[in-house]
Amino acid sequence: MRLDFHTHGQLAQRLEISNATVSRFARHVGCRDFKALKSLVLEQSPGPAVKLTATLGQGERFSPQAWLERQRAYLETTIQQLSSEEFDRAVEALCSVRRVFLHGKNASSSMAQLFYFRLRRLGLQVSLFPSGGSELLEGLAQAAEGDLVVLFSFSKLSREGRILLDHSRSAGYRTLAFVGRTCLPAEERADISLFAYRGTEKEYHSMAAPAALLDALAVAVAERLGTEGTERLQSLHRMKKDYFPDG
Repeated sequence: MRLDFHTHGQLAQRLEISNATVSRFARHVGCRDFKALKSLVLEQSPGPAVKLTATLGQGERFSPQAWLERQRAYLETTIQQLSSEEFDRAVEALCSVRRVFLHGKNASSSMAQLFYFRLRRLGLQVSLFPSGGSELLEGLAQAAEGDLVVLFSFSKLSREGRILLDHSRSAGYRTLAFVGRTCLPAEERADISLFAYRGTEKEYHSMAAPAALLDALAVAVAERLGTEGTERLQSLHRMKKDYFPDG
């Protein structure tokens, strides 16, 4: 029996158990819901995405076309697992908080930089945390109730990520995490989590899906801000024309 080919109700009927029992089992193994459980099974089984990766790896030389096809598969998985409710909560949080603090480490620092650029252009009060060490703690000491801390935790939660989540309990700020896993222990969960698929554990991890999801979030924030956001962009454009007329 293939779990990934069954709906919540179909699986319950096939196993002759209630829908509630299926839901309880999903939560028991650390998954948010049945949808997250299906994703976990997909990640750990030789499904279509894994087979595609194996096929692409058989070529004699690198093919950009094959690589882009792989990214499309990752985007499809991200689309399937995207929670519209969580996405809307992320948009609402970004538009309503006082300040936004971003933290990215290693490759994820590029995502933090990109998000910083997008949000700052919309006029949000946004800051970048240092990647680690005492400098991170000095920046984190500024975050308080009414603020939002955004972190990127795709493969595993870093020591810095644990600090950001742990300190939120006493400081009172909210947390938003971009994650690469659908089933997370309670102590590793942010207030809001957005899933982006980057490939299996042993693959080269692309940032295509995270970047696309991040840009989608920035566009949704701009839409939510309405004229306030567009006026800030227009003001920035006028300043560029005044001070840098040659581009």
